[in-house]
Amino acid sequence: MTQKIDNHTSPELRPYSILVTGAAGFIGSRLISTLSYSGFTVKGMSRRKLSNTHNVKYVQADVFDVEQLEKAMTGIDIVYYLLHSMEGDKDHWREFAARERIQAQNFLKTATKANVKRIIYLGGLVNDSLELSPHMQSRKEVGEILASGVIPVTQLRASLIIGAQGGSYAMLRYLVERLRIMVTPSWVKSLAQPIAVDDVIKYLIGCMNHPETSGKIYEIGGPDKMTYEELMRVYSAYLNKNLFVIQIPFLTTRLSSYWVDLITPVKASLARPLIDSLVHDTVVNDDSITKIIPIRLKSVRESIDIATKEMRENPPKINSREEKTGFQINQKLLLGSLIAMAIIGTTYYWLDDRPEVYAPIWFLAGIIWYVGIASAIIFVNSKTRLGFMISGILSWMTLIFWSLDNFNLIFNTSILVASPNEMFTLRNFIGIPVVSIAIIASHNTFHKVIDYQNKGKPV
Repeated sequence: MTQKIDNHTSPELRPYSILVTGAAGFIGSRLISTLSYSGFTVKGMSRRKLSNTHNVKYVQADVFDVEQLEKAMTGIDIVYYLLHSMEGDKDHWREFAARERIQAQNFLKTATKANVKRIIYLGGLVNDSLELSPHMQSRKEVGEILASGVIPVTQLRASLIIGAQGGSYAMLRYLVERLRIMVTPSWVKSLAQPIAVDDVIKYLIGCMNHPETSGKIYEIGGPDKMTYEELMRVYSAYLNKNLFVIQIPFLTTRLSSYWVDLITPVKASLARPLIDSLVHDTVVNDDSITKIIPIRLKSVRESIDIATKEMRENPPKINSREEKTGFQINQKLLLGSLIAMAIIGTTYYWLDDRPEVYAPIWFLAGIIWYVGIASAIIFVNSKTRLGFMISGILSWMTLIFWSLDNFNLIFNTSILVASPNEMFTLRNFIGIPVVSIAIIASHNTFHKVIDYQNKGKPV
């Protein structure tokens, strides 16, 4: 969604003298679209090649390649620094702070050489009096590196940003939509001041239009202060759903990120820094920017409504072919085989004549097995990696159990309990192909979901 921005106070700018980094990212793409719609001619910088559009010229450059960066920076007066290095595999994630420092240092050096007049940087809202998470510490250090040179830098420090395609919104949306009972760590009680992405864009452009913001740090947030738990409840109320929250204090941010990775399309490498940023309160203590750039800030419910409608109008196109072909077929096969497994499992109580079946330990194992089947069906239907993982583990265990139950046919002895009768032996042979289909389908869907999640839009 693009909005016309009043640029009557804008300084005189040469054509294509504004550079927006992270042009394919969540904030960068929206900023470019809004600037272009408002009549600005803009350069967009991305690691991948993008096609030029009206008023927008895209350049391909990697911040780690100084030569590419120098070419991209030619003729630039104002730069929007919207880069991060949060994503990637777990080994790369551990090095993200070092990579972000190198990015910022390369960028400052090149911008100084290119005689850039201003840098506008979007970072995270931090409380300087607290011990910061690695992610928030890195965001702060990047701002300090950029401001250490001779180029005036405007730093905007934002609280949680709500908008379609945004990581924070995606994490919120998928968790609330897929879970009615939420097991949460203590960080859900931290205060935040969520801000709509459109309001962030207005502040970014407003800083360019107001030269007096140069060399200063501003905190930005929406009109509502609330905990992340309250934010989840606002979204569940928006969906007319009931949400039950159970808080477990010992859940760490690492465990929370793995849980988010299994439930939502947000990868653990992105979820962890997002969760890290929620560990401490992120509320605005200095709202001086509202006097320089007065805008009507959208409420949390308004922000959610706008983001949800945008998602419905423009659903993600990532891996749509997989959704329509292999993934969907395997998902249906898995759901069908799980239901068939549950039906076949009931025959223990009407075909099997062994009294051990009703022993407390076997009866308890049967209850746990059925709970596992039900959980797998629920999570598979929601297209979560957790569902496919549960299905795979449960299917393998069932295959081993049913195969061992027929062990006596080959070795003339029983491993589990007394040997099954002929009818039940035949049942085991019928059940084994069904379980095998579940194993294959769960393997295929699990890895297709990994591919789907790993093909996010590059910055």
